[in-house]
Amino acid sequence: QVQLAELGGGLVQTGGSLNLSCAASGPTSSINYMGWFRQAPGREREPVAAIRRSDGIVEYANFVEGRFTISIDNAKNTVYLQMNSLKPEDTATYYCAGGQFNEGYDYWGQGTQVTVSS
Repeated sequence: QVQLAELGGGLVQTGGSLNLSCAASGPTSSINYMGWFRQAPGREREPVAAIRRSDGIVEYANFVEGRFTISIDNAKNTVYLQMNSLKPEDTATYYCAGGQFNEGYDYWGQGTQVTVSS
């Protein structure tokens, strides 16, 4: 069973930065895509960024606006999300996910809280 474990959340002021990481363990060979999602209180979970393991092709949600960078270290089975210029509206629980396709992800982490103070 694949397991995903996120690290790196916390409290930061507006304009600050955080770097989230997500380490995958278990039979990860079936994972072609890894992504980051977030869910704020009272809102639906939304995609943030995704990366294809084979060639590093990435995509971002419109609200990222160049502030976040997703990257992957396949040797370590770890995906990162570098978040800069954080805004209060980025406050949410951030989840790492992995799957064969870039939708309907099969595996999810437990989430890490990101809080941006104004």
